[in-house]
Amino acid sequence: MSTASLPGYPAPSPQLHTPSYTASPQPHEYRLAMNGRLRPNRSPGEFIKQGKNGGVSLRLVGQDDHASLPVYGYGAAVKGTVEISKPEGITSVEVKIEGTLKLQEVAEGGNTTRRLCLNQTILWVKDRTGDTPCPSSLSFSLALPTTFSDGDKTYPLPPTYEAHLSGLPGFQANIDYNVGALVVKPNMVPHLVKSALFRKDDWAVLTPFVYHPRTRPAVPIPKPLAPVASRGGFAETPQWRVFPAIILAARGGQDISTKLYLPATRIFCFNQPIPFHLTFSSSAMSLAAFLPLGPVASLLSPKKQYTRIQLLRQTTVDVRGSNAVVMGTKTDIWRVDCIGEGAFRHAGDGPDWISFSGEIFISSDVKIGGFKAGGLSVRDYMVLSVCPPDPVKAPFKELRQVVPIRLATDLWTEDGSFLDAFGAQYGPPSIPSSDELEAAPELRYHS
Repeated sequence: MSTASLPGYPAPSPQLHTPSYTASPQPHEYRLAMNGRLRPNRSPGEFIKQGKNGGVSLRLVGQDDHASLPVYGYGAAVKGTVEISKPEGITSVEVKIEGTLKLQEVAEGGNTTRRLCLNQTILWVKDRTGDTPCPSSLSFSLALPTTFSDGDKTYPLPPTYEAHLSGLPGFQANIDYNVGALVVKPNMVPHLVKSALFRKDDWAVLTPFVYHPRTRPAVPIPKPLAPVASRGGFAETPQWRVFPAIILAARGGQDISTKLYLPATRIFCFNQPIPFHLTFSSSAMSLAAFLPLGPVASLLSPKKQYTRIQLLRQTTVDVRGSNAVVMGTKTDIWRVDCIGEGAFRHAGDGPDWISFSGEIFISSDVKIGGFKAGGLSVRDYMVLSVCPPDPVKAPFKELRQVVPIRLATDLWTEDGSFLDAFGAQYGPPSIPSSDELEAAPELRYHS
């Protein structure tokens, strides 16, 4: 082909230029995806802690200026500087991160302490062959480990936590983290006149910090199920999982079959209501007899609700060791708290079935999800219960159905940040639990 046949291109106008970059979409643009690792996730502020003698300060970057304590997430780097007001005579400077798990049993007085993490580095050491003075400011960066081992098993590093159970037996459980700097400055007083007081000449500064690993569901909450009369309840989909149970008739009547529908992943953000569906199936006579015990107030029980769905949190402490047994009794102690209550609404009914839908609203006091760390575990369960007011005269027996779930700190989003499931932002599942009914669902961590 001859070059003469090629079209000509006009010279670029001097008015044209590369468009300026903006972090957020313009009115005519929209975001397809965002890499979470590139998103700024640290505040530009600083947290400053001074030692008692004022000679050394710890300055931690990436913190909220108004925070009472520093806060770090999963796999975060603790970054900052150690500042020394009078560096003359300093022989060494060290920074250390420590974490401890302390469990105490009130009744027996037993206790145990485990070290969860330890990361340290020496920032500066005096050169014996030279006279180079210690710098007045030394920067550091220490990464938080993502796991810890109790000698038998490896677990994700647990969050900062505190719980107690009063009474006998009772327990106290604490998970604490701190970062500190140690500046060694030998006393110049002659050795013969040094006392125990004078020997405490090391300068130190220490501050606790909050470890708050963030988690996020891998999939969103599915669309609600629709009741279908021909199916005698809800039209099932793969995004919802059914948990069946039986309410036994007490005196020769027909039992009632129940189907509790929950999102298949069973991983929920605690800042979002948890949806559910529930169907009761039996003869028309049995359903009529059950109506006063149902989840929606009726004329026969306008103020009392005998069918409930609750979100319960069980905190378990075992000071003596996993699954230890003394005199035929397990040694673990636990407390159970209600952290969410379900609200029902009528969804549909037929000659031999009645269905309800609803949401569980989680308490605003919940700030972390479940975890396991040595002899301490925190687990969450969805509990469907039917408790007649008078079990002797009631036409049906009690029902208590327990389904393990997991709670996450963050909502699922469409920005693409959840795609990096094996990168630096995500970690291994938290607890591989095999408790009631089946294993609990797994969580992913991100910074």
